[in-house]
Amino acid sequence: MSRITDLLHSIPADPLTGALTVPVYQTSTFLQEAPDVNKGYDYSRTGNPTRAALEKIVAGLEGGTAAFAFATGMAAIDAVAKLLKTGDEIIAVEDIYGGAYRLFTEVYKNFGIKVHFVNTTKAENILDYLNDNTKLIWLESPTNPTLKITDIRKVSEIAKTSNALVVVDNTFASPVAQRPFELGADIIVHSATKYIGGHSDLVAGIVVTNTPELDEKIKFIQNAAGGVLGPWDCYLAIRGIETIELRVRRQSENALKVAQYLSQRPEIDKIYYPGLSRHQNHEIAAEQQNGRFGGVISFSLKDDTIETATKLVISTKYFKLAESLGGVKSLICHPFTMTHASIPRENKLKAGIQESLVRLSVGIEDPEDLIQDISQALQQLPHTEIKNED
Repeated sequence: MSRITDLLHSIPADPLTGALTVPVYQTSTFLQEAPDVNKGYDYSRTGNPTRAALEKIVAGLEGGTAAFAFATGMAAIDAVAKLLKTGDEIIAVEDIYGGAYRLFTEVYKNFGIKVHFVNTTKAENILDYLNDNTKLIWLESPTNPTLKITDIRKVSEIAKTSNALVVVDNTFASPVAQRPFELGADIIVHSATKYIGGHSDLVAGIVVTNTPELDEKIKFIQNAAGGVLGPWDCYLAIRGIETIELRVRRQSENALKVAQYLSQRPEIDKIYYPGLSRHQNHEIAAEQQNGRFGGVISFSLKDDTIETATKLVISTKYFKLAESLGGVKSLICHPFTMTHASIPRENKLKAGIQESLVRLSVGIEDPEDLIQDISQALQQLPHTEIKNED
């Protein structure tokens, strides 16, 4: 059976009515026959049938033993961080998502948890920071926004020598392209707002685990802290999952065409897209992402100023200036002042987040329309001769 067939038919029909769409159980509480005697649910923070359906689908999609849906991607990250205690340490990718950076450095530092930000494009770089206190190795691959690629398998092998857990934020690759458990990871995190939802109409986070012990720990944290995803958003996420295979395939194809076009433009200084052969660790991305490189492209401009980048991002028509990514409609943003604004300037520059860096989330539109749109926006910048490259 193909994966898309298996995915579609893993979404259950309602056993009560036969409805082929998972019902929205919009209820806070459930009837009990006697104290603690019920049909499997008693209160929607602890469990809800719509949420349970979503969690089972995503666990299967990632090949995990369980999944847990949260109100936001940050709530999902926070749930994993709650596995730690005072004195524990995290090794994290250096160009980590700005919200995760803020959480680790401004919230969890107050509880005595230390974070080392490391360039993990070479797996051995983590060895300089790995010690008995290291409890989590936090990866994004590709990273946000410079799309650095980490060899997840190699990092997982190193982590096992110190009993550290490898957490992979799989948001950018999506479960369609990359299955971190098969590469040795222990926990997967998603901002389900992005490719899982796929339509820019919900905010959600998911943690996927791979052992009964971690299942139990995250489930306890989910119920105790209470940052659960509501049933309507669970329904929307399930609806999005039904088309994730088709969407990600189209977005990846479109993004490669846009990236190839951008690589010829004279205004571009650096371009970041794992599907380009010159991208660092392209071969690793091709292998561990099953040849699908995703819909996100970042590039910096030769005129490396915030002003020039701002001119560009407000000049596009189809690429809408907005936070987030992964939807069917293309988006454009300026990470330096938007998604990564909370990261200190020196840290951004060290991680390759230049003042002029622009991030594209390529949608499912006709790629020629997208190329024309970015072309007309670039033409409004100071002119440079076209490069003659393949």
